[in-house]
Amino acid sequence: MVFQKDKIFSKKWFVSYLMISLGAFILAAGFVFFISPYKIVPGGVYGIAIVVHYLSKGMMAWAPGGFPIGLMGLILNIPLTIIGVKILGPRFGVKTVVGFVLSSVFMDGITYFWGEQPLVAGDALLSSIFGGVLIGLGLGLIFKSKATSGGSDIIAMIFAKYTRLPLGQLMIYVDSVIVLIGLAVFADWKIPLYSWIVIFVTGKVIDVVLQGISYDKTLFIISDKFEEIRERIIVDLNRGGTYIPGKGMYNGSDKTIIFTVVNRREMAILEEFIHKIDPHAFVTVFEANEILGEGFKSLKEKLTE
Repeated sequence: MVFQKDKIFSKKWFVSYLMISLGAFILAAGFVFFISPYKIVPGGVYGIAIVVHYLSKGMMAWAPGGFPIGLMGLILNIPLTIIGVKILGPRFGVKTVVGFVLSSVFMDGITYFWGEQPLVAGDALLSSIFGGVLIGLGLGLIFKSKATSGGSDIIAMIFAKYTRLPLGQLMIYVDSVIVLIGLAVFADWKIPLYSWIVIFVTGKVIDVVLQGISYDKTLFIISDKFEEIRERIIVDLNRGGTYIPGKGMYNGSDKTIIFTVVNRREMAILEEFIHKIDPHAFVTVFEANEILGEGFKSLKEKLTE
């Protein structure tokens, strides 16, 4: 990610920093209310900070309850960001720094007023799910503002530079190592299991925030009566599509494949049309996470959100 050059005090600038602030607060609330009270270690610098927090209880006069999680996260994030800039170049702009600073401040601020008791007492599983939802929502808003979460992401990027492993795979490895550190320190098998639930839920919620909830379906239709099916798509559904030339693998005959995108209601109608026109048609349906272009959200709208 390169430095973002939003015009200062422009509408886009205000929206970006509002999203970062809101995302940081929601992220912090997820940790304070649901995650840290149960010693869940969902990877990242705050996972390490949770381990340090519980290990340091009673060791420091100024922090008898343990080293503050937010402050520990900040202490880890600052050198990681500096190292990341030196090794990877200027990928981490001011927005990223603002994001992890606010997250740390909100985390310790909420803890100061709320304490360390969980919002849902005696239910670590429910806390794992809702904690993952809040963390994913917060991170999603931060990512949507074109910032990054810093922390373990930077470690994964550095490893990715010197290895041929995919970044996503390395991020899973880094977070899993941190989860296993939590297991070693707390000696409780429930902790990594709850932690992986949080990681899974967080990832799914981030995808929803970034891509939205889509009810659109992608269809590939193979039929000798493709012209009749085309008429139904264009006239009855008012949708478009694309012809893709193909060749049958069994007998080598030429085929015309229809590629089109419709919503759930239109798909049910189209399947009925296809059944009436050609009961032997071959239809493949995919979930379309995001559709950009004519008839749907434009790429310009996507980039200016």
